[in-house]
Amino acid sequence: MSFSERFIRKPIMTTLIMTAIFIFGLATYNRLPISDLPSVDYPVILVTVSYPGASPLTMASTVASPLENEFMEIPGLQSVISQNTDGASQIILTFDLEKNIDLAAPDVQAAISRAARNLPSDLPE
Repeated sequence: MSFSERFIRKPIMTTLIMTAIFIFGLATYNRLPISDLPSVDYPVILVTVSYPGASPLTMASTVASPLENEFMEIPGLQSVISQNTDGASQIILTFDLEKNIDLAAPDVQAAISRAARNLPSDLPE
């Protein structure tokens, strides 16, 4: 008698075994460790530029815009958020989850270098 033949010849035993497996599955389903908010590390880079004495409008037009234009060319960039205040500008770059942050950092540095020719010449850093 083969393995499957035993289950074919005894349908009541087969039904009881399948019912037991189903009940065991229902009982253990609620014990599965599932997190509603999984821990995810988003690849984010913050670029900060200071230009003492500049107004927020000046920071937006002469500093943030050239940088943002160069950052837009980086592959895998998901969003760019900039905040301009008196004498300072912060640009938050968020990348796709698949993007390795160690590989994105040189791309950001290269974009900053390309944008340097369009930035004010008296910019401290």
